[in-house]
Amino acid sequence: MSEFSTAQVHAGEARDAAHGARVTPIYLTAGFEFDSFAQAEGRFGGAEPGYTYSRSGNPTTAALERRVAALERGREAIAVGSGQAALTVALLGLVQAGDHILSAQSVYSGTRGLFENGLRRLGVEIEFVDDPADLAEWRRRIRPTTRVLFGESIANPGTEILDIAGVATVAHENGIPFVVDNTLATPYLLRPGDHGADIVVHSASKYLGGHGSTLGGLVVDQGSYDWAASPFAHLTGPDEWLDGASYVDVHGAAAYTAFTRSVVASLFGPVLSPLNAFLIQQGIETLSLRVQRQSDTALAVARWLEAQPEVSGVDYAGLPSHPSHPLAQRYLTRGQGAVLGFTLSGGAAAAERFYDAVELFSRMTHIGDVRSLILHPASTTHAHLPREVREGTGIGPGLLRLSIGLEDPDDLIADLARGIAAVAATDVVVSDAAAEPIPAALAATAGR
Repeated sequence: MSEFSTAQVHAGEARDAAHGARVTPIYLTAGFEFDSFAQAEGRFGGAEPGYTYSRSGNPTTAALERRVAALERGREAIAVGSGQAALTVALLGLVQAGDHILSAQSVYSGTRGLFENGLRRLGVEIEFVDDPADLAEWRRRIRPTTRVLFGESIANPGTEILDIAGVATVAHENGIPFVVDNTLATPYLLRPGDHGADIVVHSASKYLGGHGSTLGGLVVDQGSYDWAASPFAHLTGPDEWLDGASYVDVHGAAAYTAFTRSVVASLFGPVLSPLNAFLIQQGIETLSLRVQRQSDTALAVARWLEAQPEVSGVDYAGLPSHPSHPLAQRYLTRGQGAVLGFTLSGGAAAAERFYDAVELFSRMTHIGDVRSLILHPASTTHAHLPREVREGTGIGPGLLRLSIGLEDPDDLIADLARGIAAVAATDVVVSDAAAEPIPAALAATAGR
């Protein structure tokens, strides 16, 4: 299937041959019955294909895995219970205590929390590249123990675009796999594997599902990294579960996926419900239609916001004023996504008045919904971060994040105009620490 719109409907589908069901059935079962002693032994030993228990695999979930792998042009995918679980599983399939992860600075707050409060406690060292566009900085910070380079194709919420091909070159020069979170771009706008990413992760709760109704996540092995020549001893060395053979010996190019699925995902147990897998797969069938419309509307909204005197900066890479605009033109030719941020010059007080004035935008923490959403990151998702980290990543007190849905652009702009009117009518004066203006150092990069 050469065309994305065809693949999003048909790739990986699993029909019910016995009953002729056209849509992939929901196998809502904990386990699977065996015909005989020999069949049970064969399935658990890997000699016979089939399913044993839904924690390890399920036909509905497998159909979703095949579809997302096809859309990302990857070798194989693993579906898990959330986007956070997807990143956790992807990384735990690679790192152990004493290893080092090098990440772009501007990443989703949940990802930073996983790095700093989750993996660091397990003995994994974390370091952030201050300027992800500076490939020399990536090179300087690589250590002998570095096992992963990580970034987001479109950063949340600053919408910086990652130079995927550039960072991939640095990773591969040093024999390190490159992991990219492609949640905001989706494979419709961008396939990181086409530019050198080795592993792609998704929060399927967002655009893949698309309707704000379910959680899920996926890890896609692009099949581009040579696990046999890698520094990962848990894949290349003898394993007692494999009678002394290695995962590379037994599974070859699929060594990482086999280990991550059977040891990390199955034993830690972040299982995706078959019902959720079904809902996500249905969402994917309209992915290109939704994301194209949402991206087009987001650009219109961003242009309108940039023209408002109360707005000091708009974070959207589709705008020529954004520092990542050249990278957006290179990597995101279909559109620059549907998430954007904008900063009100009145600080937190102005943001609160704007936030409370809108009527059509839903006030909630989520993105990728068919409904448009609004959030104040500094007081919600990023409130736990140190002030210097928020400032360094563009999360100022006057910043509001929008996730654009499928509503008519004119209706969305009319709703945002209510917010602007509420700010303009109050003559907001910023005077206290909670509502301080953007620091001078940050003001220079207000478009980020």
